[in-house]
Amino acid sequence: MYLRCYLYSLLILALYFFTITSSYPTRNDSITAALSYGTFQGAYSPTYNLTYFRKIPFAASTAGRNRFRGPQPPPRLENGTIYNTDQAFDMCPQRTVNGSEDCLYLGVYSRPWDASTPQKLRPVLLTFYGGGFVQGSATFAVPPSGFPVLNVSASNDYVVVYSNYRTNVFGFLSGHAVAGHPETDLNVGLLDQRAALEWIRDHIYAFGGDAGNVTVWGQSAGGGSVVAQTIAAAAGAGEGGKKLFSKAMTSSPFWPKTYRYDSPENEALYEAVVAGVDCKRAEGKDEIACLKSVDVQRTFTWGPVIDDGFLTKPLSEVVSSGEVDAELIMTSYNLHEGENFVPPGFLSVDGEAGFNSSVASFDSWLAGYLPGFSPEELEQVKQQYSIDGTAEGISWNTTYERAGLIYRDLVLACPAYWLSSKAREGWLVEYTISPAKHASDTIYVSPNRISRFIGNRADSMW
Repeated sequence: MYLRCYLYSLLILALYFFTITSSYPTRNDSITAALSYGTFQGAYSPTYNLTYFRKIPFAASTAGRNRFRGPQPPPRLENGTIYNTDQAFDMCPQRTVNGSEDCLYLGVYSRPWDASTPQKLRPVLLTFYGGGFVQGSATFAVPPSGFPVLNVSASNDYVVVYSNYRTNVFGFLSGHAVAGHPETDLNVGLLDQRAALEWIRDHIYAFGGDAGNVTVWGQSAGGGSVVAQTIAAAAGAGEGGKKLFSKAMTSSPFWPKTYRYDSPENEALYEAVVAGVDCKRAEGKDEIACLKSVDVQRTFTWGPVIDDGFLTKPLSEVVSSGEVDAELIMTSYNLHEGENFVPPGFLSVDGEAGFNSSVASFDSWLAGYLPGFSPEELEQVKQQYSIDGTAEGISWNTTYERAGLIYRDLVLACPAYWLSSKAREGWLVEYTISPAKHASDTIYVSPNRISRFIGNRADSMW
């Protein structure tokens, strides 16, 4: 089912905001939240009537022994210490920046809440950032840059949570050695996200949030994160079988092929990492201990794997067996967004980087992109996505567009369709406004449109 793009603005509120300067002051106002592990001081923006807690630890530092481990409990505040949350937090280590391994923090934003007076608890929205599972941070999305968007009215009040999670090798190191080591876990980036959901279950009441009414949202790899959390074992259940969220929204959910943790592909990548950082096994040498001690900048590209624990099946198998359990799922994709990820050489006869617009060049790319396909299967793909054709009301006649449609469908559009098609109430958005490339839809952030959409759909959506 398709929605007009103005409805879709709601999905974008988490990651892209207008820039606000220091001319919009904030003030502390004795705003505190008493949690099981300490008391946290928040702040207030009189300009936008928003209460916010920018930096709350939801897990311990991931440095040293905790590198490659699932998230550990956050440190307890001692001796009556009150933690000042009105400060920025570091992004987790990634390719372009050092970041910090002490990075598992989240922020909470909402209209003011007075816990001393009887009030109805409010819906909660948890957002996951994109970045291909190799980079990104909630730091980029956290207000004050987003205060105009979060300045909602009393009729559509809700609580927004932004949380960090580990990416690249720190979040997704896999292989036999990782699975078998007593102090490492698989898919720890996804476990970080699950820990943020568990934190919401245990603590969001202190901020006026309803732990029984939680929606998760993300764009690109953030959308892929929503896919992972939705299809994870136990369908998102927490202790006692209580679900951690009941509604999911994704924009362009990036979900490439997920290999098993012990597949030849992942084992080869693990061996390359070990060799690349001089941790290759020697007599009496613990590879994992070595990997926990090396410089954080020496990393490789990783992503989620089938681990037989958190993720037990590929997405296609989960949805084909009807195992998606959610009250409402809204997903989307952009018409031409696959073109962001295919070789730019496809655009011209002369080409670049080994690719050009010829049929032979396309055939070579396709065989590499779908390495497990037989010649007969590759031919079926080429017939389905012909050299020129028409579908969905659009036409194409270039190698670049042809390859882009294949990438889009396999990695972005099909995951969006599969997920929404299995929900009790499912919505699928196709964004077609030119250029309709990856993230083109994010330019439509509009506080008025978001507020109108939430207000009109508050009862049924939340």
